[in-house]
Amino acid sequence: MQQPQNELGAFLRANRARTEPTDVGLPAGGGSRRVAGLRREEVAVLAGVSADYYARLEQGRERNPSPQVVDAVGRAMRLTPDARTHLFRLAGLHPALTSAAGRDLVHPSLLHLLDAFPGAAAYVLSPAFDVLAKNAVATALLAPFEGTPNMVRVLFQHPRAREVFVDWSVVARATVHALRLHAGRFPDDPAIGGLVSELSRAAPDFRRLWQENEVENLSRAYKVFVLPGAGRIELTYQTFDVHDAPGQQLLVGVPEPGSASALAIESLLAPAERGSGS
Repeated sequence: MQQPQNELGAFLRANRARTEPTDVGLPAGGGSRRVAGLRREEVAVLAGVSADYYARLEQGRERNPSPQVVDAVGRAMRLTPDARTHLFRLAGLHPALTSAAGRDLVHPSLLHLLDAFPGAAAYVLSPAFDVLAKNAVATALLAPFEGTPNMVRVLFQHPRAREVFVDWSVVARATVHALRLHAGRFPDDPAIGGLVSELSRAAPDFRRLWQENEVENLSRAYKVFVLPGAGRIELTYQTFDVHDAPGQQLLVGVPEPGSASALAIESLLAPAERGSGS
């Protein structure tokens, strides 16, 4: 599936369709609305531009919108900070990051840092969500997916994904929205482009979520794993950008101290510790 040429227009239409009139202080309109969300004319009024100008912006006929116009449109549709940043990139007003040869190389100091979280799952992801490095806890949690290092492929193609990830739909949606954000930041990244093309053809659930055209950083998350022999493991995740390798992210998932999840993690690590003689 080829990506649409007018990414800016597609993003604007998707967000306009999911913005309810009442969200922006307009009357609901009842049954008089033939389409979901806001009309083009309403966005134009809210943004302080002409209806013709906004229509040209959506249709890709306006190629050089000013920062002030893009900001006004983003505010008119109440876009989140992540979505507004993505909008600026699509409008060519925020420099896209170029691919770097070393983006998939994890710095030795970061590798050492992973082991500083002995009771937490810590791993490093590439912009395309390849697992570049992981500590012992993350290795144990992701063991059912050994041989599939890309987390997007795990979620949409691995037969055990919905068994291990109890809240699969929540995790899958958040991952696709973050991947689209990365696609805007790194438009020349062949790994992201190839992944999106592949899964758009092969995974209907991915295609549906990708077509939502939403963007959001991973930031904080709550994930529940269910693993044989360990049971239910609940973790709260925090995501950190790796500034010396733009696009890499460090994810750290921690259990509640003293909880059943913390004990389950200890049981996961016990066989490996016995095997090492410690």
